[in-house]
Amino acid sequence: MMGGGGPGGRFAVEKLSREEASQVARRLWKLLQPWHRRLLLLFVALVGQTLALLAGPALVRYAIDNGMSKGELGPVNQAAILYLVLAFLSLLLARFTVWGLSKVGEHFLQDLRQRVFHHMMGLGLDFFEREKTGVLVARMTSDVDALQQLVQVGMIGLVQNVLLFVGALVWIFVLSWQLALCVVVLLIPVWFGARWFRRESNKAYLDVRDHIGRNLATVQEGLAGVRIVQAYGQEEAYFDRFNATNEAQFDANLTTVKIATRFFPAVEGLGVLGVAVIIGVGGVMADNGLITVGTVAAFVLYLSNLFEPVQQLSQTYNMVQAAGAALQKLFEVIDEVPSIEELPGAVDLPPTGPLVVEDVSFGYAKGPDVLRDVTLELAPGERLALVGPTGAGKSTLAKLMVRFYDPRRGTVTYGGVDLRDATLRSLRERIVVVPQEGFLFFGNIRENIRVAKHGATAAEVDAAVAALGLTERFAALSDGLDTEVRERGSRLSAGERQLVSLVRAALADPTVLVLDEATSSLDPGTERAVEAALERLTENRTVVVVAHRLSTAARADRVAVVDDGGLIEIGTHDELVRRAGRYAGSVRELDRGPGARPQRLIPTGVGTVQGARVKRTFS
Repeated sequence: MMGGGGPGGRFAVEKLSREEASQVARRLWKLLQPWHRRLLLLFVALVGQTLALLAGPALVRYAIDNGMSKGELGPVNQAAILYLVLAFLSLLLARFTVWGLSKVGEHFLQDLRQRVFHHMMGLGLDFFEREKTGVLVARMTSDVDALQQLVQVGMIGLVQNVLLFVGALVWIFVLSWQLALCVVVLLIPVWFGARWFRRESNKAYLDVRDHIGRNLATVQEGLAGVRIVQAYGQEEAYFDRFNATNEAQFDANLTTVKIATRFFPAVEGLGVLGVAVIIGVGGVMADNGLITVGTVAAFVLYLSNLFEPVQQLSQTYNMVQAAGAALQKLFEVIDEVPSIEELPGAVDLPPTGPLVVEDVSFGYAKGPDVLRDVTLELAPGERLALVGPTGAGKSTLAKLMVRFYDPRRGTVTYGGVDLRDATLRSLRERIVVVPQEGFLFFGNIRENIRVAKHGATAAEVDAAVAALGLTERFAALSDGLDTEVRERGSRLSAGERQLVSLVRAALADPTVLVLDEATSSLDPGTERAVEAALERLTENRTVVVVAHRLSTAARADRVAVVDDGGLIEIGTHDELVRRAGRYAGSVRELDRGPGARPQRLIPTGVGTVQGARVKRTFS
């Protein structure tokens, strides 16, 4: 049911079949279980309101046949008083049902938003690498809004119009089966038209939902990358890109309008024709004494309760289709199985221990292996540098060490416990990742530091800042740790953002740190401050660093050279230089380059595997 590819990823446009629509309805009813009793009470109230409305034409018939036609005011007055009583009762019941159903609906939507967001936060990185952020935002915004519109406006009208239609149909057969058959003949083309409308609008509204997601994805990308767009003067080009998705959304919406303009006028025309037929045929029957004048009048009034509900149901059906399509998209998110889950009976990781990668192979999705049979071991407190060319697999290996992904084959253990058997809480407490670029959320610096430890006190935050020797640096900002960072930390420099991410790691106080070299893209002045903070942060901790610079690799206890999905060399910096392999060739190449000190470390050539913990040789 869910295909990949295309701008929408797995959430591509598909037509809701009858079985799929039924499945969505069943799941919706199951989600509404906490409110079943209240919904039943509201339904009973709605039935009462509908019966009060349907009694109106019958009272008119009684007043005409028993009062007006005989010149007696008693029956007319009785009918009028009862009509007013029923109208007042209908008003009270309508207020009760509108308030009650809206309240239930808003509670349900609140619960659904929480359920979807909580589930998305637990999905693996592979999901977010596959799906566009804008499409996921559309799930939480436009799709939920479509459901909210149905809850606030359409649900009561949908149920009530169904009851009115069925009730009016029963009443006209009770009054006169001959006239009722005339009406049924006119309802036959309405029924076929409704089937066509349901089929076409079903497809059209799913198409609209998909184009909304694509358009939001384009907007999100444009706003997130506005600095790049402006830096290269590509405003017009990106506007053209947005214009294309916006035009597609416009065309999709226009299709739904075209479908509606074909159907609604036809139903309205048949309703007018029905009134003419009832007055003509009913007048002849009344003249021949087959029915009363009051019956003809009641028929005309009931006729509006047949054709108007059809029009209203058709309009509400648009809303139902939009809501059904939106609900299906939300269910698809909920049904996404997390790639990283906590297994039943999971155990806490021990406070300390070796980090061991044993015969690990891994590939993304259904693609080929990007790591093959990698084995290495880090002793507690050891610093390991992963080096290699872009795409060699070093970042992937680091992600496996923190269980952002699970290996296809082999194991990653900490203190003898397979990471797949560990509780996620203890895993995130023991092993923390510091990315190359510090990401900040909207808010102040203190709030951003607390991301590492929910509920951390101000004293704990201050202690983490002091532990890295950054108290004075942050105090120099306008509002200290209470300085607002703005969206994505735009108020701070890249170095200051990285310092905040390092303090986060200090607050978490992990045993193992995995670093994507934090100083590789900083200016020299800020780089020294970040390096000083890193030195304090990594003291007495096991450290894995994805190294982009020779100086970083040289300071590590051991260096692991990764290339073409395998571990080619491992050893200390001095050992690898003496071996004259891949790593040594890179060092010599950099030494021959201009400048006093080589910076980038990109292994070249072909080397051989040496060292006790490496099991394969790659060419």
